[in-house]
Amino acid sequence: MGDLRIDRRDGVLVLTLSRPDRLNAVTSELTEELLDVLNELMRDSSTHVVVLTGEGRAFCSGMDLRGGGAGDADAAGDGTGRLQRIHHGITRGGEVTARLREIPQPVVAALHGPVAGMGVSWALACDLRVADPTTRFVVPFTNLGLSAGDCGLSWLLPRLVGAARAADIFYRARRLDLDQARELGLVTEAAAQGQDLEGALALAAELLAKSPYGLRRTKELLNVSLDAPGLRQQLALETGAQTMAFFTEDLAEGMAATMEKRPPEFKNR
Repeated sequence: MGDLRIDRRDGVLVLTLSRPDRLNAVTSELTEELLDVLNELMRDSSTHVVVLTGEGRAFCSGMDLRGGGAGDADAAGDGTGRLQRIHHGITRGGEVTARLREIPQPVVAALHGPVAGMGVSWALACDLRVADPTTRFVVPFTNLGLSAGDCGLSWLLPRLVGAARAADIFYRARRLDLDQARELGLVTEAAAQGQDLEGALALAAELLAKSPYGLRRTKELLNVSLDAPGLRQQLALETGAQTMAFFTEDLAEGMAATMEKRPPEFKNR
């Protein structure tokens, strides 16, 4: 694909935003390429972990304000106005955020350099994040005359750091370095400079050794818990998923491996 590189590695799918000359700024073309892959992952049973990263010096510098991301040109030639095109571009960017949450596979972000604007939303939509020392989370919206409600960011960040800290970051258009991001819990693991992808792949390999059913149902339950109206509904959902696990071959293998003090060999059955 043009602006998205895809690398399949024994149960792991690596997606690389590939516009290094523009610090992987997001265009409508890149968004649609990414959505195509994420939609396929909804029904992909052979991929167990996804890694999302960026080529070159950045993870993602946000929407490309000059190269088609902000709807400055009527590329489709359908006569729609600039407002409609901008709305469509942001909507589709938000769809990527939702799909990163909704696909059954855990997603690990490999972060380096600028993680800005829409790129922050996409990074925080991933389940886990590995970052190197060059990583900078940039939330510039109120400095630009924009709202920090961008592609799910006002929903994601308060759930990760709390409402008060999210307000501080949003209102003051804060930039967070690696140490600050780790202190807030935004980074799962730190990697040496230039080693964020290797660190993410090592984390993916660790997840591959876990129960595929267990990982998928756990992600599903974590997502539901963020919107659950109460404990009892969540208990009912958890009970259903846990009960079904008892009828899988992988549970028997996991129990046996634990008793025998060996790594389990899950077969997703």
